[in-house]
Amino acid sequence: MPNVLVGEVKAGSKIIKDVITPLGGILFTKGKILLPRDLEILEAFLVGQVEIEGVQGEGNSDAAKKNSKQTSLKAGAIINESMLVKNNSPLHDEYDKMIGLIRTSYRSVTAASLPIFELRSQLEVLISHLKDYHVLKFSPRTLKDEDYNYHNAVLSALTSYKIAQWCGYPQKDWMQIAFAGLLHDIGNAKVDSSLLHKPESLNSAEIEEVRRHTTYGYQLLRNVTAINEGVRLTALQHHEKVDGSGYPLKLEGSQIHFYAKVVAVADIFHAMTLERAYRKAQSPYLVLEQIMTESFGKLDPVVVQTFIQKSTDLFNGTRIRLSDGRHGEIIFTDRANPTRPMIKVEGTIVNLMLERDLYIQEIIS
Repeated sequence: MPNVLVGEVKAGSKIIKDVITPLGGILFTKGKILLPRDLEILEAFLVGQVEIEGVQGEGNSDAAKKNSKQTSLKAGAIINESMLVKNNSPLHDEYDKMIGLIRTSYRSVTAASLPIFELRSQLEVLISHLKDYHVLKFSPRTLKDEDYNYHNAVLSALTSYKIAQWCGYPQKDWMQIAFAGLLHDIGNAKVDSSLLHKPESLNSAEIEEVRRHTTYGYQLLRNVTAINEGVRLTALQHHEKVDGSGYPLKLEGSQIHFYAKVVAVADIFHAMTLERAYRKAQSPYLVLEQIMTESFGKLDPVVVQTFIQKSTDLFNGTRIRLSDGRHGEIIFTDRANPTRPMIKVEGTIVNLMLERDLYIQEIIS
């Protein structure tokens, strides 16, 4: 059938040829049924014409409205379910237990061995609820500044496990990589806590002492059973950079264990998105953009790209809050620019690719 002007296309129309943006990207694929919001997206991307299966009659238009209504109801159900997960869920129950156990482990590790089997058992229970965990959405019930290390540890464990899955690493490594995330900063148990929580900038001697947490961690884990060498090396290497500019050994590329490369990304993400006494939590989307910048010579680029693509793979209709306080919903994500989706706000389309001063501050549902 001939092309149809976008202004004449009705909701419910079926596309029979991929819709290509003026920049050459695929906007919609062949076979998609257009919903009302899709028509707005077509106009926002300045697409002039599309090929559709046929002129839609009133019946099909009514069907589209019904479909749109059902979609809205389904989205509402997802929002309610998401809010339930955010506030009260088995995932949060097991997460809180894991926080308590890792807190106890930090406090006892210098005087006794780690309760490694208890940690493993609770980590396995927590991971059994991983289907309810979304890196950008999950928020602990309570956050105290003195508990930062424990939250970073547990969140890094969950995120590292997901990254290992996303990257296609062997399944036998998933739990060990989670352990690596959980224990990567265990060396902080031997660092003066006043330095870890100091609100002012550290001097050179203090920085050097804090950096020793990597070697302290390896020493603490050296004789621990039930973990492999990759977990121990992650404690030592998670601040190494692929260009050799990291610490403590200035290792490069393949010299860094792949567990450490995964945990490094998870650690940076959660370190920057968790609130601290001296710094507010940063937007997860801005942090992803900073991590992308770090992938050029600092972090493993494959791990970074996989993490960003998978974590931003949200359904259209996801509710968000922008940095200027306005609320809206994601209506389209260009996979070439996953941190800068198109947002519908009060009936208008905001293209974050064009409005660079704006960004997503928070995912609401």
